[in-house]
Amino acid sequence: MTDFTYPSFGYVPPRTGPQGGSGGTEACRVAIVGGGPVGLTMALDLARQGIASVLLDEEDSVSTGSRAICYAKRTLEIWDRLGVGARMLVKGVTWRLGKVFHGEQQRYSFDLLPESGHQYPAFINLQQYYAELYLVEAARQQPLIELRWKHRVSDLQPGNDNVRLTVTTPDGDYILLADHVLAADGARSTIRRKLGLDFKGQVFEDRFLIADVKMKADFPVERWFWFDPPFHSGGSALLHSQPDDVWRIDLQLGWQADPDAERQPERVIPRLQAMLGKDAKFELEWVSIYTFQCRRLERFRHGRVIFIGDSAHQVSPFGARGANSGVQDADNLAWKLAHVLRGDAPEALLETYDAERSAAADENILNSTRSTDFISPKGTTAKALRDAVLDLAADYAFARKLVNSGRLSLPSTYRDTPLSTPDRDAFSAGPPPGAPAIDAPVDEAGGWLLGQCRAGFTLLAFGAVPDLPPNLLDRIAVRWLPADGLAAQRYGAAPGSAYLLRPDQYVAARWHQPSRQDISMAYDRALARSA
Repeated sequence: MTDFTYPSFGYVPPRTGPQGGSGGTEACRVAIVGGGPVGLTMALDLARQGIASVLLDEEDSVSTGSRAICYAKRTLEIWDRLGVGARMLVKGVTWRLGKVFHGEQQRYSFDLLPESGHQYPAFINLQQYYAELYLVEAARQQPLIELRWKHRVSDLQPGNDNVRLTVTTPDGDYILLADHVLAADGARSTIRRKLGLDFKGQVFEDRFLIADVKMKADFPVERWFWFDPPFHSGGSALLHSQPDDVWRIDLQLGWQADPDAERQPERVIPRLQAMLGKDAKFELEWVSIYTFQCRRLERFRHGRVIFIGDSAHQVSPFGARGANSGVQDADNLAWKLAHVLRGDAPEALLETYDAERSAAADENILNSTRSTDFISPKGTTAKALRDAVLDLAADYAFARKLVNSGRLSLPSTYRDTPLSTPDRDAFSAGPPPGAPAIDAPVDEAGGWLLGQCRAGFTLLAFGAVPDLPPNLLDRIAVRWLPADGLAAQRYGAAPGSAYLLRPDQYVAARWHQPSRQDISMAYDRALARSA
């Protein structure tokens, strides 16, 4: 059985009504509905920027089962900024190598982060319950976050000035009036249903078994993916390592599989024995059946209600795009909402959350759909083509680019965002406006570039650049970097080059010789204060 002890966070009665009982009305600036990784990340990021929030969750513990386990480099960098990245890294299983098999033969392997000089690896594997626990413990240290467990949103009524939430607790109902509601309540979102919204997209006719097994095994810490393996003829299989000697196994079952029957131990164990060997000693820890879905809301912002994570979009689990994209939703929205609430930016800035993260969702859905089509080819011709590509991949690099066992999560570049200042200077390297910043070591003491960009807007200055305008001295942090180090190389920088980073560590603008006016105009544009 699992080594993890599920905590009970404890119910706290509402503050309203007689003697703190139910029946009254409260108010807050931001209500976050859902206490999973996305909602907790949102609360921590808002608190870091001085914005208080109330987080509501109908349970009082972390999620059951490992669920999302693969956390990408970009997600770890976000969590590092929020003070939990290092803890995730220590507990998680670090990996970067993947292998693809067809039948009994390995066709090729790949390295997700072949270069050194990065603080965080390409991926770690960590059960979702650990990730949630670490985020909860961090949130408990923040006086600006109020965690309310066993508080279920049972109704909402959007208004011009606020959103009226009816919250049901063991002691009865109360009313919470929120200036903004952030819906992080997952794929079965109550908020989405109450607003009468639905997903648009595709549900694929295939089913997969997830089984977490606890066992001692000498498999390397790699991602192994099989097409049509001998132990599971006609299907696909995936193997991942997790902490505590737990291994994740995914097996393709087909659309005709009965979900209730297939999750029973008497059906699961023989399948695992066929894969691991009849004499393999293992214990079942968690079993689930899932169906591929690639869908999203048409819009993520509906007035004062904004959707993040699985409440806004769904993708198939191959490629680790679900939880990672949800955390990146929170990363995108938090700083924008904070600036609007502080009066530093117009409400138009919130519209760019919808524009940027809708485009990211479309990118994830496209990649996820292509993965699904490759893993589950429709018809004999498509399967023959897929198998031919796999055979060619053993010897030819071009064919490996066509193999799709789940293109793994990468951060999106916001190519068409109005918040970016277009390049006027030519750069030989480096992230363009709308792309996430790249990490690099910046001193011999072990400092990292992204670790120095946590305060909000940051100007990366490679050598001498103009002083900031007086009105921006307390709004943009300047980080001086040598013009001849690894960071300069990765950014294509020369003496006098500069990058302006947004609070989410995305590039807003870059120049080789910026003026004060350049910096000021780019800052205003990044806050939607000018075209």
